[in-house]
Amino acid sequence: MTSFKANGLPLLVGSLPMDDHRAAATLVMDHTPQIPLWVQLPLFKEEGMINQFLPGLPGLTIRKGKHFLDTRKAEFDAEFLAFFEAYLACSEPGSDLTGTRFAFSEETGKGFSEFLRQVDSGKGPFLALKGQVTGPITFCTGVKDEADRDIFYNDQLRDAAVKKLALNARWQANAMAKRGAVPIIFLDEPALAGFGTSAYITISKKAVIDCLEEIVGEIHGEKGLAGVHVCANTEWDMLLGANIDIISFDAFSFFDKFILYPEMIKAYLNKGGILAFGIVPTANADLIAQQTPQGLVEKFEAQAAQLMALGFDRKTLIEQTFITPSCGTGSLDLASAKRVLQLTQEVSLAIRTK
Repeated sequence: MTSFKANGLPLLVGSLPMDDHRAAATLVMDHTPQIPLWVQLPLFKEEGMINQFLPGLPGLTIRKGKHFLDTRKAEFDAEFLAFFEAYLACSEPGSDLTGTRFAFSEETGKGFSEFLRQVDSGKGPFLALKGQVTGPITFCTGVKDEADRDIFYNDQLRDAAVKKLALNARWQANAMAKRGAVPIIFLDEPALAGFGTSAYITISKKAVIDCLEEIVGEIHGEKGLAGVHVCANTEWDMLLGANIDIISFDAFSFFDKFILYPEMIKAYLNKGGILAFGIVPTANADLIAQQTPQGLVEKFEAQAAQLMALGFDRKTLIEQTFITPSCGTGSLDLASAKRVLQLTQEVSLAIRTK
């Protein structure tokens, strides 16, 4: 799968409650200098999980402040054809996606642009650089058509959306690779926490994996690592069996659910898979304020012991582990978000120096 060593380093999850891209990128660089990420600031509506990846899709319509894909409008067929012509042109080996519909625009990509500016300012060297796209299941069940149906259930629209996300991921990875660092691109999939419930009963595991792996393939094409982040519980066998390099999960609250798949976890780690332990909680300010680095380290070590019981020594396990928050911090107050970053950095350091 990968020979990359995570080595217990701290890694962050996409968002911060700030309105200054430069300050946000600097905060990230200060707390995760080996593997920084570009930050989404959801205080700007164009940087929301859905809105950031909508521009360029066929049929995109805004009515009374609501975004949807309208397959009935007169221009839809022409827009759909133009989208796939652009996709085919950009799929050619060596194609430059800069300035295309598959890259961020000046409005949607302020965080990414500032991130690259700081990377280029000489703050490195960096072991890797991290980016993210909204996962295809979350995106396609969050975007509606003109009849208010999830576009996941429209084969044409789902295909276009997955391809849009895939080439955006490739564009990010390419920009990172050009700077001499390993690209790490996460697919953020909060919707998978509902997989298997009545809301998603008609979505099969195969459909989920097919969508994920189409995007993963583009990331791998740029020699990047592909991760999937789920901020609650899901059917972990689905991800453990997929072609994914990093599985990011809420270890603080859901490790007991994750460990229910011991044989699949063992197989995943044996082929080089990496676990991103979301050991630092992000649920609310009170819970965050109760945490200490020592307490979180002890919690991690207890979980690590259960994985070592599957046949792994501690050195190997740490080599295949990132220490992360359980989710993004965009919905928190700023003081709590900064505390999450500090805890992540301190817990990682304590684990690595043990």
